[in-house]
Amino acid sequence: MTTRDARYSREEFARRGQEIYERHVRNSLRPDEEGKYVAIDIESGDFEMDRDDYTATERLLSRHPDVQIWLAQVGQRAAYRFGGRSAPEAPE
Repeated sequence: MTTRDARYSREEFARRGQEIYERHVRNSLRPDEEGKYVAIDIESGDFEMDRDDYTATERLLSRHPDVQIWLAQVGQRAAYRFGGRSAPEAPE
């Protein structure tokens, strides 16, 4: 597996990825694409979309081998979530 060196701070990486998603990807989405993963090259703005995150990422890597990938999921705030969910508040 090839290791890619980060070329941007975490903040800049996230800013670029989210900006490309909002400006170039979101407007082209159809309702049937809900839940699909979008792999975005934060340098070129090129992207791939698929129901499988690995497939979208690999297709983008095949065109841009040294890509810096931001991964998003259509209709979600984040592609993945870590940790548990908050417990509901108890009634008063």
